[in-house]
Amino acid sequence: MRIHKEGFRILLIALVLFGATCTLLWYFIGNVALFIALLLIIPLYIFMLRFFRVPKRRVNAYIERVLSPCDGTIVVIEEVDEPEYIRERCIQVSIFMSVWNVHINWYPIMGKVVYQKYHPGKFLVAWEPKSSTLNERTSIAVKRPDGVQILFRQIAGYLARRVVCYAKKGANAQQGQEMGFIKFGSRVDLFLPLNSTIKVSIGEKVKGTQSTIAVIPQK
Repeated sequence: MRIHKEGFRILLIALVLFGATCTLLWYFIGNVALFIALLLIIPLYIFMLRFFRVPKRRVNAYIERVLSPCDGTIVVIEEVDEPEYIRERCIQVSIFMSVWNVHINWYPIMGKVVYQKYHPGKFLVAWEPKSSTLNERTSIAVKRPDGVQILFRQIAGYLARRVVCYAKKGANAQQGQEMGFIKFGSRVDLFLPLNSTIKVSIGEKVKGTQSTIAVIPQK
């Protein structure tokens, strides 16, 4: 199992803290305390290793398809007015990422990054509708070669308190290429043109780079 680079520092600090805790418990209290601590620490560390795992996935790129930018559950499909960049009526599709999901984010379409902006904010639970506009978040827009563009937003949740974004304005975006990471429970919103054909439903589980969220016809 390969570990994501965003987990290296956290896992090292956790290993040092867990090791120090076990040593102190064994030295001052004894073997029973050490055994109890290990029963709690080992599963927790395995969970952390699993959280930062990097899955092996093959991406089948297709210009009209919008691939899922993350693993998770579809929690919102609705028409909204997108005021930040697109500034017109869109279809919003939101994906909630639990702590059990892979937390890597990938580009859902191919094209060029035409907008990227970080917004500091609150840390409401990620399934709260207001989290889309009030929480810490990063917005990224990608324009396809045919001129179609979509906006997607990485949103921090109650536990996720750091959004990492690798997208840079002007950079080329390859469909299925790693775009960022959100640490510990979060959400990703997609804002799609009204002529998109949505291929998912509320409550559906999706897999990043593998599930088709929508199809947007070429211009």
